[in-house]
Amino acid sequence: MSSRNPYDADLAKNPANYVPLSPLGFLERAASVHPDRVGVIHGDRRITWAESYRRCRRLASALARHGVGPGDTVAVMAPNIPAAFEATFGVPMVGAVLCALNIRLDAEAIAFMLEHGEAKVLLCDREFSPVIAKALAGLARRPLVIDIDDGEAQGGGPIGTMEYEDFLALGDPDYVWRWPEDEWEAIALNYTSGTTGNPKGVVYHHRGAYLNAIGNAVTCGIAGHPVYLWTLPMFHCNGWCFPWTITALAGTHVCLRRVEGRAMFAAIAEHGVTHMCGAPIVMGLLINTPEADRRPLPHPVNFLTAAAPPPAAVIERLERQGFRITHVYGLTEVYGPVTVCAWHEEWDALPIEERARLKARQGVRYLTEEAVMVADPLSLEPVPKDGATLGEVFFRGNVVMKGYLKNPAATAEAFAGGWFHTGDLGVWHPDGYLELRDRSKDIIISGGENISTIEVEGVLYQHPAVAEAAVVARPDEKWGETPCAFIGLKDGANATAEEIMAFARTRLAHYKCPRTVVFTPLPKTSTGKVQKYVLREMARRLGA
Repeated sequence: MSSRNPYDADLAKNPANYVPLSPLGFLERAASVHPDRVGVIHGDRRITWAESYRRCRRLASALARHGVGPGDTVAVMAPNIPAAFEATFGVPMVGAVLCALNIRLDAEAIAFMLEHGEAKVLLCDREFSPVIAKALAGLARRPLVIDIDDGEAQGGGPIGTMEYEDFLALGDPDYVWRWPEDEWEAIALNYTSGTTGNPKGVVYHHRGAYLNAIGNAVTCGIAGHPVYLWTLPMFHCNGWCFPWTITALAGTHVCLRRVEGRAMFAAIAEHGVTHMCGAPIVMGLLINTPEADRRPLPHPVNFLTAAAPPPAAVIERLERQGFRITHVYGLTEVYGPVTVCAWHEEWDALPIEERARLKARQGVRYLTEEAVMVADPLSLEPVPKDGATLGEVFFRGNVVMKGYLKNPAATAEAFAGGWFHTGDLGVWHPDGYLELRDRSKDIIISGGENISTIEVEGVLYQHPAVAEAAVVARPDEKWGETPCAFIGLKDGANATAEEIMAFARTRLAHYKCPRTVVFTPLPKTSTGKVQKYVLREMARRLGA
């Protein structure tokens, strides 16, 4: 008798039955099914799906003509504008890898990313040309710089070879773009802060981008014709994969260059926004928008929030204003959100305060993530689901990064034991829902952005009056968390909190700078290690 499995015999993969997964096909489908539907809105501009597809192919063609191909990196420094969206498709259409840069970073950090990622081309919005010019000055090899002259930009000027629209004009709108040969090919490079000052380059593949885009739609119940307001930065985990999600549904992307209360309410009212995402800071902006700047909501608006866990009181206040809150959790290393506080219909009968408390939990895994657990970080034994026993959060599945670029040691450490180690600490509730309690890596999440405490401490130690410094998160109703610095001064030295904060602002991006400075001897263990848990409790007592 033959030992061959009959389900494998003469049933091989071929082009008819196997195509590598990639989100790039979402754009072609949107353009072919809904060519005249408006796909992108920016101010007075309306870009149909057919036009958007042509523009992305022009970008891919122009990049190819300038020598960009598979494995090359194309960086983008831009806010939520059409050019940033088009790069999400146009760059990987030529086989290149998109590196969306955080527009809030300083020149030193940008220079590191451009050099480490070996960017061959840089698309730069003119408003950010000063910081980019400074970053480029320190590079041994300068990428081709293309200026984006967005009509809503404030300040800045050209520093590149040509303007973005002129660059697109060089491309072919009928360019035959490249489908990945393997879904494991890299599609994006996203830098994230670790426990050291140098960021790590997180590499995404086409398969993960495809699956998490679909996961967003399925898990969050997005259907029909969504109108999505871009309050989440496109540079943050590639906008949590929402450029691909909304395009898959042939929805409408409403660009928002500056996230402000008045602008958000105006966009919601004028365009019939149905969905939006953001960190707790965006929730705070909506809650605190003056009455004169508000517009009535045309219907309930679905708001997806993540980053620092939102206080239940904030969720409650926003839901009273007509927003439907869904709480998700994830990291850059897992393409953005991969758990959701999935709602149970019976919870609708609960008081709004109790509903808000339940919604503040991080929840259960996405449909497209294979496993999540809370476990002992050394033994990997799951903790009891008692809502009290602390453990580290672990993920496993197809929406976990390829690894860290050029950093095999960090990659191996992150994947030890066959699980991705988040470094976040939480508990498991009896119903299987996850709730974060702390961050073992001491990362501060402020307004959705990661801040390395070690990096901030390194700057504070440069102050001539500082003998010792430790930075922890202080709860903040607007930003979620902000850096709180505890400072021990040198004998005989004097300094004010204002002087320390001003010193930090000359050396760090402003969002990384301490917003609170406390002068005190630092609590230490018998071996001299700073007891940050004590400082975190002190910061919590200071209040939001």
